[in-house]
Amino acid sequence: MPGATTAYAAAKAALSTYSKSLSKEVSPQGVRVARVSPGWIETEAAVHLAERLGAEQGGDATVGKRMIMESLGGIPIGRPSKPEEVASLIAFLASDRAGSITGSEFVIDGGTIPTV
Repeated sequence: MPGATTAYAAAKAALSTYSKSLSKEVSPQGVRVARVSPGWIETEAAVHLAERLGAEQGGDATVGKRMIMESLGGIPIGRPSKPEEVASLIAFLASDRAGSITGSEFVIDGGTIPTV
């Protein structure tokens, strides 16, 4: 999807800039802004996709998951993130324990995107 990649990257960059700008505008009124950027999440739909891809190759969901992870360039933790992990991050960010966090991005992708 080379054509979609450029538009997707531009949209992500715009969201990053918008979130940072919004945080500077609303944080003085006590409103915090945090951006959560998940990678591949093992939802029910993702499991079905892995099963379908695996079956097409004569395998099972494990084969399909491996194919998906390879297409993403690998996931260093060796698995997709779980919905509960994303929910836990969001719950923390919404809590008083994260009271001084605003204008930040939190990537939860198992290390897929290099940050160096």
